[in-house]
Amino acid sequence: MTFKVKDLGLADAGKLKIEWATTRMPVLGRLRERYAKEKPLKGIRVSGCLHITKETAVLVQALRALGAETAWSGCNPLSTQDDVAAALAKEGVNVYGWRELSVEDYYWCIDQTIEFNPHLTLDDGADLTLRLHEKATTSLKEVIGGTEETTTGVHRLRAMHESGALRYPIIAVNDAETKWDFDNVWGTGQSSIDGILRATNILIAGKIFVVAGYGHCGRGVAMRATGLGAHTVICEVDPLKALKAVMEGFRVMPMKEAAKIGDIFITATGCNNVITKEHMELMKDGAVLSNTGHFNVEVSVEDLERIAVKKREIRPNNVEYTLRDGRRLFLLAEGRLVNLAAAEGHPSEIMDMSFANQFLSLIYLAEHGRALKPGVYNVSKEQDQEVARIKLETIGAKIDTLTAEQEKYMTSFKEGT
Repeated sequence: MTFKVKDLGLADAGKLKIEWATTRMPVLGRLRERYAKEKPLKGIRVSGCLHITKETAVLVQALRALGAETAWSGCNPLSTQDDVAAALAKEGVNVYGWRELSVEDYYWCIDQTIEFNPHLTLDDGADLTLRLHEKATTSLKEVIGGTEETTTGVHRLRAMHESGALRYPIIAVNDAETKWDFDNVWGTGQSSIDGILRATNILIAGKIFVVAGYGHCGRGVAMRATGLGAHTVICEVDPLKALKAVMEGFRVMPMKEAAKIGDIFITATGCNNVITKEHMELMKDGAVLSNTGHFNVEVSVEDLERIAVKKREIRPNNVEYTLRDGRRLFLLAEGRLVNLAAAEGHPSEIMDMSFANQFLSLIYLAEHGRALKPGVYNVSKEQDQEVARIKLETIGAKIDTLTAEQEKYMTSFKEGT
């Protein structure tokens, strides 16, 4: 066992966080209990590149309970919880990561998990998968398959497959309904607002809150901001998503117009250069800039650095940039994921379903991955519904079932008026 973390002395604090998360993730707990005796991952090496948080630690522990050997790195330079990383290292996990990684150290950590020669990969953003293809082609022979946690990563992997570059099967866990319609909406919405509040302690009520992107993540943020009393504005490039935003009661306008009136800005697009110099030069004094997309490319930090005459950290994860005319713009978390860099990420309860899908998908790949061709695969409807069913049971909710007559009616084309 090898590891590199910030301070092993933080392990006890990390252990308490993990214990707390475990009590809030009953779906994963039930699945772990179900498969623990069979140990379907015995002898399987799993390398993960996923935010090192208390929720991730619960997933790692569940995989190890099934016999997996694990190596882990974080998927963002600012998202690692150092006490959790220390707790995992003390448990015997090959873990590499600490908060405030340099770009060089970030990829060094990923490389350590590649040297583990994984049979399965678990990725968030596709950096591990891409690095494995680029830097360690000999290790690819050992890989059975992998999973991908986030929208950005799925987009990259589909592009890899379309270009013929993807060498092994990937299950797009992000695209499971029990992931994207819960984690992305409810998780991102709450945790992003949490990050903004921790970094600013700003009053949301009465503010003009600009959300760039009305996908699942943007929708979640817009809902939460509106719930706190904000006047929410949506910026979009997709006419269907923009129309949905209008029908759901939001103002929709181009970023050039929103820049003039916004108090708080957050990007959730998965694209680059969403907020640039041309927008920053239109913003009001005191405007707050943040991002909840996977990479730190949505708010152009380079442009902000270029037009500012001075900057200072005004409070943790909050840097004040003063422009030539005296206006001040405040950038949160270096333009990285505000919910993980300035807060703790999604609540454990919502990650329970996402990581249950990761857990089941890795078991499926261990058993069937060798028979799959390279490509990006969806989570099965049966798995999606199983995760939802268990979640309902754990929260005490019950549902109806179709009778035989109803099932016949629903599958027949002969019934009419």
